[in-house]
Amino acid sequence: MSEHSSAEPRTNKKPSNSHLLLAAIAVVALIIVAVFVLANKESKPAENTKFRQDVVVPEETPKTVVNTARTEAKSQQEERIVESPEVETSEPVIEEPVVTEQPVARPVEPVETVLPTLDDSDTSVRDSVANYLSKQAMELLVTEDMVRRSVVFIDNLAQGKIAKKHYPVSKPADNFMVIEDDIIVTDPNSFERYTPYVNMLNSMSTAQLVRLYEQYKPLINEAYEEIGYNGSEFDYTLQEALGELLETPIPESSLPLIQESVTYKYAYAEWEQLSDAQKLFLRMGPENMKKAKKRLQAFQRALAN
Repeated sequence: MSEHSSAEPRTNKKPSNSHLLLAAIAVVALIIVAVFVLANKESKPAENTKFRQDVVVPEETPKTVVNTARTEAKSQQEERIVESPEVETSEPVIEEPVVTEQPVARPVEPVETVLPTLDDSDTSVRDSVANYLSKQAMELLVTEDMVRRSVVFIDNLAQGKIAKKHYPVSKPADNFMVIEDDIIVTDPNSFERYTPYVNMLNSMSTAQLVRLYEQYKPLINEAYEEIGYNGSEFDYTLQEALGELLETPIPESSLPLIQESVTYKYAYAEWEQLSDAQKLFLRMGPENMKKAKKRLQAFQRALAN
């Protein structure tokens, strides 16, 4: 029997190199497939875009864990911010004291004095003047028809005249006296007769004089109209009367006199030619004239303002 007729393979024959190479390749392939399968199990499967277009899947809202204590505190803080939008929460709120406005007191309007009629005005005028003068000074006043008497007297003074029947004050109790020597001069004691009148004038302030005049001005104007003038023009007449007296010069020494029957006149023409109102003023004497002029000047300025 020859070698080639045997059909049974030999069991101890070694595998060839090509068979070993195929086996190694198969093992490596299996390992690669196993790794690929395991990796795909952890990743998400690829989405089917066509299926997503046809089917709408509702999205799940993510649930958030809420801290209720923190939420309530934040809500309260927001409420405070809404109530006080102008207050910054980072700074302390300082409450200002509430100031209650006090009602403004209205000035008390002066009560208008109701004047009596001109015929019944003596009591009112006398009582008003008595508020400023002493009892002794009040005794110098003529208290009958006081407004009319004063208006007529002042109107005559403005013309340089003396209305003897309308003196607003009583005449001096003592008579005029002179000293007769080489020349005749006025006795200085005669000047003292007018001192109470000057004191009466100076016992009232300028403001009081103006107040009395303004208070009874309606009655004064009425009395001025009774003697034929425009009542509103009495202010000018009063200024003229004051000016007449203030223009009287004050002598620096005794003035010589000349006797004529029972009367006297000034020896020098410059003094004798003065108006009757100015010569009456001269009889007060230099000291009384200075005091009276000072008050009359202040009264004149006050009336002009």
